[in-house]
Amino acid sequence: MPTKVTVANQVVEYQRELAPEPRRKLKAAIMGLAHGLGDTKALQGNLEGFSRLRVGEHRAVYRYHGAQIQVFYAAPRSVVYEFLAAHLHEMLSEREDTGDPAP
Repeated sequence: MPTKVTVANQVVEYQRELAPEPRRKLKAAIMGLAHGLGDTKALQGNLEGFSRLRVGEHRAVYRYHGAQIQVFYAAPRSVVYEFLAAHLHEMLSEREDTGDPAP
């Protein structure tokens, strides 16, 4: 049985800004997470407990939360890790305060 994948609004907005082919590839790769597919890697250091999905030059960061995968941030590789290191705690606490299930 596939794992449920939830996608944050930031990820949806990022996908909308992409050209059609990269958008299609990123969306397919995110949905493939439900079946254990994709170029994934567990993150380390301050981002331990999270994983990344690599799709060309794009990265999506996700975590397992119970029986689901929460994809909560996507950006070009050149900025994703620095942004997350600086803003991860803030992003997650905002989601928890609003009850949003897709950090």
